[in-house]
Amino acid sequence: MSLKNKLGRMKGHMKLDSQDKNNTGPETKTIVNEKIPFIEKWQENDTTVYWFDNQYCFIREVRYPINYRHGKYSFKELIDVVGFWNKSPLDHPLSAKGLGAQDLFFFDTETTGLGGGAGNTIFLLGYAFLEKEAIVLRQHVLPQPGNEIPLYQSFLKNINYDTLVTYNGKAFDWPQLKTRHTLIREHVPRLPEFGHFDLYHASRRLWKNRLAKVKLSAVEEEILGLKRESDIPGYLAPMIFFDFVERKDPEILLGVMKHNEIDILSLITLYIHLSRQILQVDGYGEETLEIARWLNYLGKTDEALETYRRLLTHGTNGERITARHAIAYQMKKNKQYGLALDIWLEVAESGTIKQKQEALLEASKLLEHHYKDYRKALMLSSKLLEELEGLSSSSATLVQNLYKRCERLKRKLKASN
Repeated sequence: MSLKNKLGRMKGHMKLDSQDKNNTGPETKTIVNEKIPFIEKWQENDTTVYWFDNQYCFIREVRYPINYRHGKYSFKELIDVVGFWNKSPLDHPLSAKGLGAQDLFFFDTETTGLGGGAGNTIFLLGYAFLEKEAIVLRQHVLPQPGNEIPLYQSFLKNINYDTLVTYNGKAFDWPQLKTRHTLIREHVPRLPEFGHFDLYHASRRLWKNRLAKVKLSAVEEEILGLKRESDIPGYLAPMIFFDFVERKDPEILLGVMKHNEIDILSLITLYIHLSRQILQVDGYGEETLEIARWLNYLGKTDEALETYRRLLTHGTNGERITARHAIAYQMKKNKQYGLALDIWLEVAESGTIKQKQEALLEASKLLEHHYKDYRKALMLSSKLLEELEGLSSSSATLVQNLYKRCERLKRKLKASN
């Protein structure tokens, strides 16, 4: 590297250090004799040029007032739900306990492909955060492949990696970011470990049985009350980017940037909605049953039990049966065998096919091992075996185990007479 380039790099670092201390936002400066194609059009679209190491990227920044409504909620409600988390004793993957609303960064990327690997380029890094009375949305745009150093430098020095909110970011956005970062890690800040809130997995938990696909666009329309108009499909983004690289006109890329902008704003609305449902701020809702199941999966037994009991009062008939079935398992665990048995005998009459089968098996186990009522246990096991033998989809292992159970119960019954 020439002495001139080394001095230029040192100058860039000194500029960044000064900027961080003064918190003045994205760095912009003019390089003499450097012509940026269509610079006026970029500036007309809230975009500045960021220089580092004699290369540049673009940074677009827009602000939304705190009372702006995006779907079902205004952004002001982000402050409310973070407050709810801080007051709640619930330990949950989406909990913002110990944080302020301004600590969350809602993050999304646009790439040249869905697969991983060094050949797949991230050309847009976008995020939004609360600052005073506004939501600030920034997009760091790659002008062409090879300019990753200023892109990542400008992005990495402003983000809190521990509080990123994404939609499947742990499986997609962050691994891609790590791959690209590896190629230029000697030139940009270190990439820390990724701690974040993933709204995709939360959405799957709550709506996988309600939505055909749990894509963000589907969640927007079906759950958040958002309908995109004239939106560019994500799968066209790579082709559009390569066209932009060739022709340089930002007009080509603005549609993709708007798509990314809406994605990021929807993450804020979705986090608000998910938080309200998980904390059950509004009481019973369509998601209550799935929330109870999720809490149970997380080992939050008391919270799950409380949520199931809420369903007994407010849920549909099917939800009430499902809730009682789940409560029976907890009663058994608490050694409240009589309550568990009564519930399972009821579920065996009125539940779904799967619930009936599970209830018959659990009731038979209690009658055999706790009450020593081998005759009734045999009757229930035989009934279940008869039902399973008539179903082609039955598990061969379960049928075999039931045969063994019935034979064992017959021996016990004979021995007890």
